[in-house]
Amino acid sequence: MLIYVSNIASKSLHYIFVQKRTATYIATEEVIKVPKFEEAAGFYTTPKHSQIMAKIKGQNTKPELRLKRALWHAGIRYKKPTKAIFGRPDIFLSKYKLIIFVDGDFWHGYGWVQRKNNIKSNTGFWIPKIERNMQRDRQVNAFWAKQGFSVFRFWEHQINKELGSCLKLVLDHINLKSNSEAYTVD
Repeated sequence: MLIYVSNIASKSLHYIFVQKRTATYIATEEVIKVPKFEEAAGFYTTPKHSQIMAKIKGQNTKPELRLKRALWHAGIRYKKPTKAIFGRPDIFLSKYKLIIFVDGDFWHGYGWVQRKNNIKSNTGFWIPKIERNMQRDRQVNAFWAKQGFSVFRFWEHQINKELGSCLKLVLDHINLKSNSEAYTVD
């Protein structure tokens, strides 16, 4: 099954294949526990910083809307899911068995090995939180791969800087799916 990821070291785009044994491994991986963010647990924040964090959106972010708009202009039609879909994908194209996520660089751990050491406050909360997000991403990828779907994950900086390349990857995959279905013999 095809899953799109970015190569952090070379910043190039490439594909990897997920095998069933990977899905089994991820499903049995021990869940990272994230402590509750509260003063009783020893986590503190200023009221101003709390207001800033409260304004961060989880859906319809600017990069996500940019990709959706580009897909729409390219003629790819989609609907917002009427019910919750596992993993809450940003774009769900059931016709092409394709799921697309636009992952925030901070929230999903872009360059995590280097960035992990830059977190200065509330590290006991933020490090497990982001590592759990990364773990959940792997589990979602494995789940959808097992269901026969292709999963594309784009980093927000890729959408912001390389929207054309991201769009081309999606369109190439859709065209490949469409052409292979046209020649399928039952």
